[in-house]
Amino acid sequence: MAHDPNWVPEELDPTGLGAEPTPRGLIDFLASDNGLDELLVRHKALVFRGFGVTSAELPEVMDLLLPNRLAYVHGNSPRTKVGDNVYTSTEYPPEYTISMHNEMSYAHQWPSRLLFFCARQPGSGGATPVVDGVRWLESLDPEVREAFVPGVRYVQNLHGGKGLGKSWQDTFETGDRAKVDAFLAGAGARWEWKDDGGVRVEQHRPSTTRHPVTGDEVWFNQADQWHVAGLGDETAGALHSIMDEADLPQSVTFADGSPIPAEYVTQVRDRGLDAAVDVDWREGDLLLIDNVLVGHGRRPFTGARRILVAMSD
Repeated sequence: MAHDPNWVPEELDPTGLGAEPTPRGLIDFLASDNGLDELLVRHKALVFRGFGVTSAELPEVMDLLLPNRLAYVHGNSPRTKVGDNVYTSTEYPPEYTISMHNEMSYAHQWPSRLLFFCARQPGSGGATPVVDGVRWLESLDPEVREAFVPGVRYVQNLHGGKGLGKSWQDTFETGDRAKVDAFLAGAGARWEWKDDGGVRVEQHRPSTTRHPVTGDEVWFNQADQWHVAGLGDETAGALHSIMDEADLPQSVTFADGSPIPAEYVTQVRDRGLDAAVDVDWREGDLLLIDNVLVGHGRRPFTGARRILVAMSD
């Protein structure tokens, strides 16, 4: 697929689809033979707008857009489960930007689709920026791309119920250690249970991947979000004052264990955000993205923004 430097998500409204401007109009369109799979691969991200979808119709819409919704098992972001594999979007304070990333690109399996639903639009700001993964990869300096070729090593320190960051019970949605062992074995991870009831997990993952249909190579890792430099100097300094980097809730190195330079991390973060296109929310909007072709994030906001998210294979 040729890279379009002017790429933006495709907006689908009742007029363009020849559908009624109602939730039933969208449901009827999605239930028809509409070629949605091909449409998503072609445009990478789709915005459904003007149908007046509410939380009451959302389950039926999700069943059509995400026929096999996945649990957020091994997810590293703070979320609240609000339905059948439906979650709040990442619950970071509203004044912070969430940098670009592909959902669970650090894991051995990741969702192929993400669906966002605007249950309540923010007072101001709060856009979901989306970035073409090909453009993001091409925006990086050759030196940075080359350094990441062998991949990265992610480290998680998950506490057993009390501590900094997420617990292993929340992360794996179970309190059964045997189930966690089975999951991590299947993931090809290395892990050890600690005396304090927590678990340390290490995974070696690639820095890029190719889309299974288009063959496009895209930037596909979360090194900038797992690296302490991505937290900013003040936060990083505070954490270093109370613990070693190896003991942080999450950290990342190059595949051989050598440190990733802070300037590489900030370049990845900043160029991803610079290359992104903002999707501004209106209540009832839905955003469907191909999670390999497109990364996403969040702009700061004011007001009671509520975005729900679900994912599927």
